[in-house]
Amino acid sequence: MLLPLLKGDAGGIKKMGKNAFSLRKSDCALIIIDMQKHFCTKQGRMCVPGTDGLIARLEKLIRVFRAEKRPIIFTRHIDALDKDNLMLRWWGDAIYEDDPLSEIVDIFGVSVHETIKKTQYDAFINTDLESRLKQNNIRQLVIAGVLTNICCESTARSAFMRGYEVYFCTDGTATYKKEMQEGTLVNLKYGFATLMTVEEIIKIVGSRN
Repeated sequence: MLLPLLKGDAGGIKKMGKNAFSLRKSDCALIIIDMQKHFCTKQGRMCVPGTDGLIARLEKLIRVFRAEKRPIIFTRHIDALDKDNLMLRWWGDAIYEDDPLSEIVDIFGVSVHETIKKTQYDAFINTDLESRLKQNNIRQLVIAGVLTNICCESTARSAFMRGYEVYFCTDGTATYKKEMQEGTLVNLKYGFATLMTVEEIIKIVGSRN
């Protein structure tokens, strides 16, 4: 059944219920999705527009999380070379682990213990992400990176369904087209995540309270 459009609602959907979620420094971890050279440098064949600005914003966000000793986990997408792998069949291309462009951009200074390798859009599938979060008593996830509408969105939805509060960076994520970015933000805001800017997150995580 289709819901009727509600008067006075410019987007055609009026928010139902109350959003009681509030980011807390003591409960959150930062998940940086697939900021690899394939997606974030001009040498990468899948380079996302505007990643120079994205990298600068995320560098600032990462610096604050590290200063406050909050957990940070970077994901690195590496394709499984199984002939039945749907990802491989869908895209007809692969990101190989031994390819230098599969590495996370250097500027973040990522350590080995901060990184997980994933083979699916969803960073929870076949990884130790959830066990790491549980070890650190994490209840809230801040999600940033690329692609907004693929791996970031898939991970955000999966996190919500696993019981984590999700805080999605509106200017800390990027993809190829404006309509892809906006469509993801509309959908996540409606049912899965609280939308925040990088500066709004920094203000909370970097506070001395």
